[in-house]
Amino acid sequence: MTDLLTLQKQFILSHLKAGDVCADFTMGNGHDTCFLSKTVGETGKVYAFDIQKGALTSTAAFLEKENCPKNYTLIHDSHHNAKNYIGEKIKAGMFNLGYLPGSGNKELTTKRETTLPAVTSAIEMLDCDGILLVAVYPGHPEGYEEGVMLENYFSTLSRFEMSISKFQIVNSPTSPYFFIVEKK
Repeated sequence: MTDLLTLQKQFILSHLKAGDVCADFTMGNGHDTCFLSKTVGETGKVYAFDIQKGALTSTAAFLEKENCPKNYTLIHDSHHNAKNYIGEKIKAGMFNLGYLPGSGNKELTTKRETTLPAVTSAIEMLDCDGILLVAVYPGHPEGYEEGVMLENYFSTLSRFEMSISKFQIVNSPTSPYFFIVEKK
């Protein structure tokens, strides 16, 4: 069976290397931040965002436990403000929309009104041959609406400037899926 998390990382690894700059736009518990940190190594940079203080605390502890290089900046702010912190092009960015795993609070989720500006600015920050991965969780109403909104937005972008794909398990409509934006 296809493991979507493994597949996501394979796509990222085809674009990201040691020394690159990248962003985890939805830090959560730090698993993507850790993956990005280890991928870009000592000479790279990782910016990671979350609006929940608990996410920063758990991520910092996880990165320490996993012996990640000290190449990351954990930012307590919304992903739609990323341009205020990142003043350079990024080679890769990751979004895992939805709610903080393990928090028990399924009411506090990413929202369309911040997700779209965040994704739009992330695309603007993408370097040539950069990649943006956006994981969507349609099993809750806001997640479903975020996915519809993003698909509508992505369909308006020039295929001559970027390639946008959607990876979804067809016979499981409420399972997570993801978009990949690759800048040409």
